[in-house]
Amino acid sequence: MSRPQGLAAYMAVTAAYWAFMLTDGALRMLVLLHFHTLGFSPVQLAYLFVLYEIAGMVTNLSAGWLAARFGLTSTLYAGLGLQVLALLALAWLDPAWAIATSVAYVMVVQGLSGVAKDLAKMSSKSAVKLLAPSAPGGLFRWVAALTGSKNAVKGAGFLLGAILLASVGFVASVLAMAAGLALILLATALGMPSGLPTGRKGAKFREVFSRDHNVNWLSAARIFLFGARDVWFVVGIPIYFYAVLSDGTEAGNRDAFFLIGSFMAVWTILYGAVQGAAPRILRAADRTRAEIIALARVWVLLLAVIPASLGVLVWFTAAPSATLTTAIVAGLLLFGGVFAVNSSLHSYLILAFTSSHRVTLDVGFYYMSNAAGRLLGTLLSGVTYQIGGLPLCLGTAAMMIGLSWMGTRQLHINTKQDIPS
Repeated sequence: MSRPQGLAAYMAVTAAYWAFMLTDGALRMLVLLHFHTLGFSPVQLAYLFVLYEIAGMVTNLSAGWLAARFGLTSTLYAGLGLQVLALLALAWLDPAWAIATSVAYVMVVQGLSGVAKDLAKMSSKSAVKLLAPSAPGGLFRWVAALTGSKNAVKGAGFLLGAILLASVGFVASVLAMAAGLALILLATALGMPSGLPTGRKGAKFREVFSRDHNVNWLSAARIFLFGARDVWFVVGIPIYFYAVLSDGTEAGNRDAFFLIGSFMAVWTILYGAVQGAAPRILRAADRTRAEIIALARVWVLLLAVIPASLGVLVWFTAAPSATLTTAIVAGLLLFGGVFAVNSSLHSYLILAFTSSHRVTLDVGFYYMSNAAGRLLGTLLSGVTYQIGGLPLCLGTAAMMIGLSWMGTRQLHINTKQDIPS
């Protein structure tokens, strides 16, 4: 594989992934805000995303094997195609259905979207290992660029979803996104250059389960890291802000939608920008793998301080106010920046720990753990907010980050591999 072909393949995969994540972010905001206005409780809202995360867990296990068996482009195209189907299916939702029927239907469709997301994600992340230059720091820079730009695009999707819901409504929004993504899929399939492996017939499904100490412990740390984000991000903070910002009128709802979508967009774009800059922030090109493992332990402890402090602040504040809301926004933006460095360190380490012949399998297993963390966080987000409000969401996040730190403590380095990243 020549470098121009490799670079062209990387750019094509990245562009397709950007398009997918734009619709993924918009769809999450559309579903959350649309069904909240229909009267769904925080726990019911969390249920809407449960099958999405369960499907992600199953998909990541099988996607690594599917990519190893049929090739990365096949799993990428499948992810884009399934997302188009999921968007079309949501357009058939009937507002006259009972709440239980609507919840079940949306759960199934979101499950399909979860399969789609993790097929596309595993394909894109695995491609970096195969296409990144071998220069010092090259792998860290390329994976940070892909992951950071993806999250910036997803943040734009949050804002897009809120704007579409306020302007054209739910059905028109999902149909427009389905049409746009279908065009992207067609363009990608027609224009994908050579540079990605086509698969190997002898790949066995049992190979997806890693026997590598570092891969397994990093995956465990990933569960609690992403659970700590989603425990407040999925349900808690959007519903808290809606309660503070909306007066219950149609105009008030539109304003609240825009402000919530704007916050979610800014948070995710900041998160993506810091992820992309993480190699420079950490001076990764000059560090050994052992030093980067040590940094992962330090940065996760820094992260735990933020939700713990915010939880105490909200708990001891008598009532919501402009000052409190400003402090929460500032604190969560800081959380986003520190969380981005942690996520970028993890994304580099999984690719550093795996080998080229196992990359799709180990990445699939690792992102299965990522989906497990999101599932855990999603469930706890609805439950903790309903039981104890935002303070309990934030306190739970701090405890989960502590568990993630315990996982990073188990990582070690083979001294023969201790070379600059």
